[in-house]
Amino acid sequence: MAVRAAVLPAVGAPLEITEIDLPAPGPGQVRVRLAAAGVCHSDLSLSDGTMRVPVPAVLGHEGAGTVVAVGEGVGLAPGAGVVLNWAPSCGSCHPCTLGEVWLCVNALAGAAQVYARTTDGTELYPGLNVAAFAEETVVPASCVLPLPDGVPLTDAALLGCAVLTGYGAVHHSARVRAGETVAVFGVGGVGLATLQAARIAGASAIVAVDVSPEKEELARAAGATEYVVASERTARDVRALTGGQGVDVAVECVGRAVTIRTAWESTRRGGRTTVVGIGGKDQQVTFNALELFHWGRTLSGCVYGNSDPAKDLPVLADHIRAGRFDLGALVTERITLEDIPQAFDNMLAGKGARALITF
Repeated sequence: MAVRAAVLPAVGAPLEITEIDLPAPGPGQVRVRLAAAGVCHSDLSLSDGTMRVPVPAVLGHEGAGTVVAVGEGVGLAPGAGVVLNWAPSCGSCHPCTLGEVWLCVNALAGAAQVYARTTDGTELYPGLNVAAFAEETVVPASCVLPLPDGVPLTDAALLGCAVLTGYGAVHHSARVRAGETVAVFGVGGVGLATLQAARIAGASAIVAVDVSPEKEELARAAGATEYVVASERTARDVRALTGGQGVDVAVECVGRAVTIRTAWESTRRGGRTTVVGIGGKDQQVTFNALELFHWGRTLSGCVYGNSDPAKDLPVLADHIRAGRFDLGALVTERITLEDIPQAFDNMLAGKGARALITF
């Protein structure tokens, strides 16, 4: 059956909106009709080659939808609402046996397998496993999670990346404690989720930092108590807002060397800096040995929020149902497949937060 999809024909090439042929789900597979898919900065990084996937591919890794059909051995029924999980854990590799499922070495094995074809027979790969930039997709059963009760299906797409990443950065990686101060660098979809998570954690002061003055209202609605427009004075400005000490925790959601360095400098002596943003290999961050000793700060990476989606989605659903977490507040634009290139351009220009494709 043919469905419309956004195909990346080659690294750096424009996306092509075209029809593709999806096979019926085989054993252990699920066919999902997408309700919505978020446009994440990682999709842009995949399209321009910052991150590598086999091509041609259908990108999109943040989505939710309805089960259309299942293959043999799948315990889901057609009509069930699901959230796509782009990084399923195998359960048997070394990180998985340590309980670090977000570091599973086999998580992206599916991205190297042909999953569909164009109408002229060209083989297609599912970018980051789930190929959510399409009306429908076929994925392994491990790539779907039941839609939590009380969570709107369309906005639930955001749970698949932005929300798990931002929430996990605060609660799993940085382990923010009530009363601590937090700075969040980058007010995109992940940044807004991080701000909300810091508020839920009970942070006493939450500083949002972004290059765009226009994002202040979004940031404050998400929980920011202070807003700093990024400049060469950013670290000093953040320290000034915290009695000259710096914040207890800084979360970097941009993935640029200068932003990572600034986040680190904005953190108090003995504080923690968590890097969520995905940067290119050319983004080199440098430190000297004396400052590492003197400041005693911790700098850590964070993959997918260091989250276990199966365990974290029910917790997030409780926050959503109780009104503590607002999914809709992350969305600044609702678009169609044809609008994805413009959404990429807006990201590069620092405009808006999360664009959500609705089908």
